[in-house]
Amino acid sequence: MGPNPREKYPIPGNKNVQFINNTITKSNIIVGDYSYYDALNGESFEDQVLYHYEVLGTKLIIGKFCSIAPETRFVMGGGNHRMDGSTYPFNIFRNGWEAYTPALEQLPLKGDTIVGNDVWIGRRATIMPGVHIGDGAIIGAESVVVKDVEPYTIVGGNPAKEIRKRYSPEIMEEWLEISWWDFDIAIIIQNIEAIVSGDIESLRKMKIISDLK
Repeated sequence: MGPNPREKYPIPGNKNVQFINNTITKSNIIVGDYSYYDALNGESFEDQVLYHYEVLGTKLIIGKFCSIAPETRFVMGGGNHRMDGSTYPFNIFRNGWEAYTPALEQLPLKGDTIVGNDVWIGRRATIMPGVHIGDGAIIGAESVVVKDVEPYTIVGGNPAKEIRKRYSPEIMEEWLEISWWDFDIAIIIQNIEAIVSGDIESLRKMKIISDLK
């Protein structure tokens, strides 16, 4: 049957691994089924999403079946300061200085932060505002991701740079076309061995069956 995607803690007796979409309270965080965060010391995934203010209108969007290791941080656009003059945020101290609150168009906002499906993010990685991480990508531990990551690409370092592609261009294209994470969960369960072993031939057949339903 597999774990219940509506459970907060899907592993019995384990209060660290949490299905993220059952823990979030903010409407500007959207997470697909089965994506999990491995927490430490009882913190929630939202504790790792910094400077994420609804008034800015940007979102953190994470796909399905993502693996996010402990202490991963998402730095969102609310942490940005005005940059056309002094970067000092006079307005936050009020007492008359609130008159200098910048308009949204004066801030260097970079839009939504988007993580695809089946992405693995290593421990203590930091994802900066507006970054798009493609399906099947791997982010090395303690990386600082400051620009977009292509699908099925391994990156690492500070700033994170491409280490290698996981597959040939032809195979990567096929993985993206198959998009197994969008199949009905019953079909996924029946084909987990093919998914985890990268059995493309079986996955092609799985897609045909899924498309017929």
